[in-house]
Amino acid sequence: MGLSTEQLVEQAKEHDAKTMATEELREKDSSNSESNGPENGLRACIISLGSKSSKMTAEALSEFFEHVDMLQLKEMEVVLGKDAGVFFSGKPLEYYDCVFIKGSFRYAHLLRSITSMLEGKVPYLPLPASSFTIVHNKLLTHLALQQQEIPMPKTYVSPNTETAKELLKRVNYPIVMKFPEGTQGKGVMFADSISSASSLLDALGALNQPFIIQEYVETGGTDLRVIVIGDRAIAGMERKATTDEKRANIHAGGSGQIVELSRETKTLAIKTARALNAEVCGVDILEGPLGPVVIEANISPGLQGVTAASGINVAREIAKHMYQQTVSKLQIKTDKHKQQVVKDMKNQENNKSEIITNLQFKGERIILPKLVTEMTEFSELENYVIKSKKGKLEIVEFKM
Repeated sequence: MGLSTEQLVEQAKEHDAKTMATEELREKDSSNSESNGPENGLRACIISLGSKSSKMTAEALSEFFEHVDMLQLKEMEVVLGKDAGVFFSGKPLEYYDCVFIKGSFRYAHLLRSITSMLEGKVPYLPLPASSFTIVHNKLLTHLALQQQEIPMPKTYVSPNTETAKELLKRVNYPIVMKFPEGTQGKGVMFADSISSASSLLDALGALNQPFIIQEYVETGGTDLRVIVIGDRAIAGMERKATTDEKRANIHAGGSGQIVELSRETKTLAIKTARALNAEVCGVDILEGPLGPVVIEANISPGLQGVTAASGINVAREIAKHMYQQTVSKLQIKTDKHKQQVVKDMKNQENNKSEIITNLQFKGERIILPKLVTEMTEFSELENYVIKSKKGKLEIVEFKM
């Protein structure tokens, strides 16, 4: 009954083939892989809105993965329930060894849904599903950082404008007021007095949107953008706001320039990315009089500015990290498979096999896993004796 020893060995060889190819590629000289391109069978894709940064990353991925696709996020859909799955242009998403999913806060629910459906099916996803909910919401980001005791500006949350106006009497000015959702400096307002803050509150109340109040950290209109990849702060730049502008974001008109990151700043950026469980993350830091503080994080950071300012090919560093992690995940999967094959071979020698699994129920009936029915060769035409007691079930063929 079940698979023969020869079949199990052949199955293991087939499963190892891809990993052997990726290991060979990792041992090749990097310059050779750049000129000829990899032939490792690895497949990667980027699901995004098609930004310049996404195109830069896709191009870099082609140096490490044999096949790379760029898929438009607006053409993705997720189906739950019957026929559940992830679809692109109406067709089931193809298999990939690595999928990098990114997009703006407006698509946070779709991004999380796609990632949730792919977790456990794709060997490597740089961003978990939870990151799209947490990082695309400034309040949830600050709460996650608070749990890890990561320094940030003093931040206030109020249930309504009336309570917030009472709060305005106690805070130190100037202050920053933010919408929880928004990127590139959008939804960030500055108030230098209680009167200007009250006016902003009245406008926010009319919009009926939640908001955050933060004490302003004076840095001369500059902040730091640090790119974290895995456990490394790979690149950074100093951003300076334009005249009469408090936001240093490049998209808000700020300019980026080269900066040497301190050990403290690098460590803070890495801790922030870890707290958010993001392997690719842009962390915005203010170097105030009391030390550096984190003001924001971005899991879809722009790469043009930091690449130009730092002189580091950030897209290539991202691609290399994804390749290394993909190979590692596939190797772990193969090692586990080998262990299972050895165990199955030993069980076959003893004429018995066992698996660890959960049970599926249909009504009050138990549905046995397909592997069990294949091992036992149960037939609907035969009769069986079922012996059961609490926590144990035994089924044997009935013989006259």
